[in-house]
Amino acid sequence: MPERLRNRVESLLAEAGVEVGGQRPQDIQVHDPHWYARVLAQGSLGLGESYMDGWWDANALDVFLLHLMRARLDERVHGWGEIGDALRARLFNLQAGGGSYEVGRRHYDLGNDLYQAMLGQRLVYSCGYWAQARDLDAAQEAKLDLICRKLGLRAGQRVLDIGCGWGEALKFAAERYGVSGVGITISAEQAQFARELCAGLPIEIRLQDYREVDERFDAVFSVGMFEHVGDKNYAAYFEMARRCLHPEGLFLLHTIGTNISRHRTDAWIARYIFPNSMLPSARQVTEASEGLFVLEDWHSFGADYDRTLQAWRDNVEAAWPRLDAQRYDERFRRMWRFYLSASMASFRCRHAQLWQLVLSPEGVPGGYRAPR
Repeated sequence: MPERLRNRVESLLAEAGVEVGGQRPQDIQVHDPHWYARVLAQGSLGLGESYMDGWWDANALDVFLLHLMRARLDERVHGWGEIGDALRARLFNLQAGGGSYEVGRRHYDLGNDLYQAMLGQRLVYSCGYWAQARDLDAAQEAKLDLICRKLGLRAGQRVLDIGCGWGEALKFAAERYGVSGVGITISAEQAQFARELCAGLPIEIRLQDYREVDERFDAVFSVGMFEHVGDKNYAAYFEMARRCLHPEGLFLLHTIGTNISRHRTDAWIARYIFPNSMLPSARQVTEASEGLFVLEDWHSFGADYDRTLQAWRDNVEAAWPRLDAQRYDERFRRMWRFYLSASMASFRCRHAQLWQLVLSPEGVPGGYRAPR
């Protein structure tokens, strides 16, 4: 390996306050000398894949990645493959047709045992609300209750959950607030689990694309699904929500967001975690919803996601000996650890945000006051 490549990588790492062979939390140990050329040639994809392959380790992986992001090295080192990814995202609607179901097959259908181990008492795969909570289960229940209160749910109403996951939000709303509802998901495993979870409640779970829904509801919410819609489909998404909502109803959108408008996601995330995903910017959200909704409230609590992800990581690491070793091998374990750690770093440095928007079709008479 040419010494100049090693010097170049170590110089970039030094800008981020990272040392190869150091003892601080952000420092790393390189086990394969080919790593230096790989990360320069492949960018984030090479960094993540080489970690999965065991070519390097960090004393504290989330802290190391936080230092890289704060120095914006993830934006300065790009692999050749990213050019093709960018071109595909520009030319094609990757989240339409069969592409809209790909993330369900490749991520959410991985196995309920993994998610049950990670997510805690409730299978809620989105940011908890930690304002007064001391543990993950309390934070997730607080988040579900916050959504119901922001929507003003009451007995007898019929609600739509766009991207219902394992059905926990609808179950909570039905049991605590007396509503009935419909949940849609693109994951077959999630749909089956949600039907069993919500058995006996006035809830219908459908394996269905959001574009296919055309009926009226008293309230609509979507929690952690908008990240899979794609910017070419944002307008159609808001048009669907508007079409399905009674004129006096409210729509709550809970989504991860980013500070800069983009048209694709990170190359490693796209290949291994969330295919065809992308994070919306505030501008993209407001432009797509313009003329369809009145923005009543915008609540940002992205720092809570770092804490949620830390809890998920701790749960997975503690449960790992009990998981199927053939289904989740060591390379998968390192992949999952990298995913959670990179996500923690992204929220900790405030490059990623968590937003809850409340929108109304015509504007709430007298104004809207959001509970916190």
